[in-house]
Amino acid sequence: MLDTLTFGFLGGGNMASALIGGLVARGVPARAICVIDPSDDARQRLERTLGVRTQAAPDARFGASHVIVLAVKPQQFRDAVAPLVPHLAAGQGNLIISVAAGIRLQDMGRWLNTSRLVRAMPNTPALAGMGMTGLAAAPGLSGADRAIATAVAQAVGQCVWVDDDNQIDAVTALSGSGPAYVFYFIEAMERAAKEMGLTAEQGRQLGVETFRGAAALAAGSPEPVSLLRERVTSKGGTTYAALTSMDADKMQDAFVRAMHAAAARGREMGAEFGKD
Repeated sequence: MLDTLTFGFLGGGNMASALIGGLVARGVPARAICVIDPSDDARQRLERTLGVRTQAAPDARFGASHVIVLAVKPQQFRDAVAPLVPHLAAGQGNLIISVAAGIRLQDMGRWLNTSRLVRAMPNTPALAGMGMTGLAAAPGLSGADRAIATAVAQAVGQCVWVDDDNQIDAVTALSGSGPAYVFYFIEAMERAAKEMGLTAEQGRQLGVETFRGAAALAAGSPEPVSLLRERVTSKGGTTYAALTSMDADKMQDAFVRAMHAAAARGREMGAEFGKD
């Protein structure tokens, strides 16, 4: 399906590069993809590494792309899309997918004068082909457009559709920001390793492989993760001592509060950047 479409990317940063690489790996010809980026260096890098076409600004050919991915920072979003609007295909001819955090579908629809919209929240493991993307559709989006958006997201990992645009803020808090939480815990394991006589490098290897293996176990098991945790935790053992310490520090409560804070910031960004 994807190899019959043309793609335009507004923005050529890391997430755009990951998506482009995934699309090319899925059979989309590199020359069917055009990237808009104001940086000469970025354009040269994209042409050299991915073989795509690049431009400094959108034009009619770019605006006629079957699928346009908006991969710009949320604080720059409205200014970045303004030059695109005059070139968009007439009669809602483009499917537009935004990966900008906090930018709501209703605001995009107003600025771009279209309802063929998908709001997506990928995460950085997309760079390794192991991304997790949350997707929300504008009201009335066709099944065909949903299938295209699903295929784009699956080019760099897995995806899940949510029912409401507002739920993307929760997705952002869990999986969008989630890699940072994992890195945070690996940092703590590196620190603990050094304090207990190992090297930071050994701590990193132990931490990374433990997260990788535990995630694989959880992914391959139909059982609740709470049961998987209990199986590792013998009463009075070492894991029990660690988890008892975490519970005494109310670590899980603090972690849940942190994700609520991330979701709240997403809502704030939507209100802030969506103002007329």
